[in-house]
Amino acid sequence: MDLSQICLNKSTCNKFGNIRKVTSKPTAMTNEVIQSSHEDGTFDYDLAVIGGGSGGLACAKEAVNQGAKVAVLDFVTASPQGTKWGLGGTCVNVGCIPKKLMHQAALLGESIHEAVAYGWQVPDVNKIKIDWAALTESVQNHIKSVNWVTRVDLRDKKIEYINGLGEFKDPHTIVATLKNGSKKELTAKNIVIAVGGRPHYPDIPGAKEYCISSDDIFSLGYPPGKTLVVGAGYIGLECAGFLNSLGYSATVLVRSVPLRGFDQQMAAAVTSEMEQKGVTFHHRTVPLSVEKLDNGQLKARWLNTETQQQSEDVFDTVLLATGRYALTKALNLEAAGVTCLSENGKIVAATEQTNVAHIYAVGDVLEGRPELTPVAIHAGRLLARRVFAGAPHHMDYENVATTIFTPLEYGCVGLSEEAATERYGADNIEVYHAYYKPTEFFIPQRNIRNCYLKAVALRAAPQRILGLHFVGPVAGEIIQGFAAAVKCGITMEQLMSTVGIHPTVAEEFTRLNITKRSGQDPNPASCCS
Repeated sequence: MDLSQICLNKSTCNKFGNIRKVTSKPTAMTNEVIQSSHEDGTFDYDLAVIGGGSGGLACAKEAVNQGAKVAVLDFVTASPQGTKWGLGGTCVNVGCIPKKLMHQAALLGESIHEAVAYGWQVPDVNKIKIDWAALTESVQNHIKSVNWVTRVDLRDKKIEYINGLGEFKDPHTIVATLKNGSKKELTAKNIVIAVGGRPHYPDIPGAKEYCISSDDIFSLGYPPGKTLVVGAGYIGLECAGFLNSLGYSATVLVRSVPLRGFDQQMAAAVTSEMEQKGVTFHHRTVPLSVEKLDNGQLKARWLNTETQQQSEDVFDTVLLATGRYALTKALNLEAAGVTCLSENGKIVAATEQTNVAHIYAVGDVLEGRPELTPVAIHAGRLLARRVFAGAPHHMDYENVATTIFTPLEYGCVGLSEEAATERYGADNIEVYHAYYKPTEFFIPQRNIRNCYLKAVALRAAPQRILGLHFVGPVAGEIIQGFAAAVKCGITMEQLMSTVGIHPTVAEEFTRLNITKRSGQDPNPASCCS
């Protein structure tokens, strides 16, 4: 039986969310939750998800597990350079997955050169170079396999997949524009907006005509060559890092500070390492224009906002990483009565519920939430359990761990030193820190000056840890385990009483004992000190 047909049963109505008539039409932004009803009280689906990325798919699959009838709408509009991709959203196609594979390729290149010092006989190591076409083919083959598995999974779970661009007709009706231009209309009792975002293009001459973004780099049909990266957020630094390590000269324009929102001491360590590896940084600069030359190269001009000096250089590729915007404009949210939008078009919803009771949002489209795939997945699953199973649990957006996959990785969880100082006051926090020597950096002798970690804690005993930060090898793998400890309220007393695994870089957290306040030297005397 169609679940929508048994809604007159009171217990079922409570399970799937009560619906009442609209009492008034919203005319301005409001946080008031509005209840609404379809005319005859029946719907094609219990849940429709607009957006086939990680958060939307997780919500859809969990809803099916709870007995709901579900449809997923997903459509990828081509980038200005014509790049498109399949089902799965940003992470799978043009985000986390291809980025990590490119990062791994870069690390392998470094390892080949270091292998000689360990005794491996590598003939003509100086002639080793990356085959860009082979790399991108391997990456894209993996992505396509994930696209296929995702579609099969939806079919197996009997989730209807609609390859169409969805928009609201009314609070319960969605119109999908299909690839051939035809329209498909459907109704749903509950709707989840999970459309994510796309790269922002600065309003300068030549930006959309000649530049690429992270939407394009992982399937670029030619070696990028000498590359200018505009922007120093995590996407810009990660791309500049792996391009440089793959042998393509990289230059980064930094508008204000690198890795805005992250601990700035750690950000400085990341950029310092990148500079020592050959990446060029131009600080306090904004792009002015990009011009295509007769030989196909690109002339980029930029302005130093402090000195007002203009500079220019010629590149083979210009990659824009100047932020992302939410894809809400195309949704016709006015027709649904959704008004809880921020100035930049993101949805403001404290518990994923918008001002319209049956319309929700998860993932990058939400204002003030971490733009991270695991966050969207977890929030989507919890939302489905609340809506369709009456579960009480909400997403906890505090203490979410993340990692920047730059050549020397940066992993963190919790508050930065700046944020902790602002929240609790400088006199009420204690910062433990240390430089360390990874054993794997001894042969050959690699630069260790940026291998650094710190714990930000409350000063009062037992010194609950507010944030952990680590720059070094496999930072993502290390910070994941400590993230669980921070989530459980670990203190410095507990951390310092933990016995580390030697010789690992992760054990350095268990050896923290020097505070910044003490003024002592945080450099180790030896690997075992």
